[in-house]
Amino acid sequence: MLQGPCRALLADLASSNSTKIRAGKTLFAFFMAVGNVLGYSAGSYTHLYRISPFTKTDACDIFCANLKTCFFISVALLISIMLLAVWAVSEDPYVPEAAVENVATGKQHIVGALKELSKPMWILLLVTFFNWLAWFPFLLFDTDWMGKNIYGGKLGAQLYNRGVRAGALGLMLNSVVSGLASLCIERLARWVGGVKRLWGGMNFLLAVCLAMTLVVTHMARSEPEFTKATPKPGVVGVALATFAVLGAPLAVTFSVPCALASIFYNNSRAGQDCGLLAERAGCSRSDYPVFGYPKTGYPKISDSEY
Repeated sequence: MLQGPCRALLADLASSNSTKIRAGKTLFAFFMAVGNVLGYSAGSYTHLYRISPFTKTDACDIFCANLKTCFFISVALLISIMLLAVWAVSEDPYVPEAAVENVATGKQHIVGALKELSKPMWILLLVTFFNWLAWFPFLLFDTDWMGKNIYGGKLGAQLYNRGVRAGALGLMLNSVVSGLASLCIERLARWVGGVKRLWGGMNFLLAVCLAMTLVVTHMARSEPEFTKATPKPGVVGVALATFAVLGAPLAVTFSVPCALASIFYNNSRAGQDCGLLAERAGCSRSDYPVFGYPKTGYPKISDSEY
């Protein structure tokens, strides 16, 4: 809900200045990673609730109080930053050139956009769908996986809580790698020969890392002391390394699909309706450069070439 409008606002504020756009995207990715690092670090700190002691009650233990405290901190930061952005950032209001009768709105815009989508755009949407289908189970259950399958604990037990904290540490490492990778996406795209190849390679790396979760789970369950003692450092190290390596595909997933949508839209010139989908994905309808391509120099990608 926040990333899409923020990306579109950055593109609109930068207008056609390619330097500002690249700097804005880099800083956005960097500070998003910094926020993730701080958030996951807070999740692994067991005494965070002391900032707001009233959150710990008889019905809410330490971990519940820590979660509430994280929510309070997030709400305070969001309100403060939102007020700062509204006060400090000025934006020219959009004024339509001429009134158009019978302008489609809402669902009609989306239906019209889907009808005019080119084959590359349909493939892009399909790949994005399966891409996030792979990401969401891991992002939702990664700490639970560490607590149950790696540490062998049961919900609420000491081993499980240790595993959850280790999972929070893994997510922090994931965010660090994601932030560093975000700063290198432009150079990586040029090095491998384009954003399509970069995205494909990172999706392959994602598949390998997800398969590694099965390997690590088998390693942990093969230990004689599984469910009784903390797993060996080697098992935990491989699990944390898997978390960290997944940061690179995550950084590409946050950036490249939006970039490809902008490239395909710029090539097709299909009108505002097709641009609406890119806008929904957090991209502006402006003809802004993506990953080092000049404003008028987007690569022409045909259906067969895609």
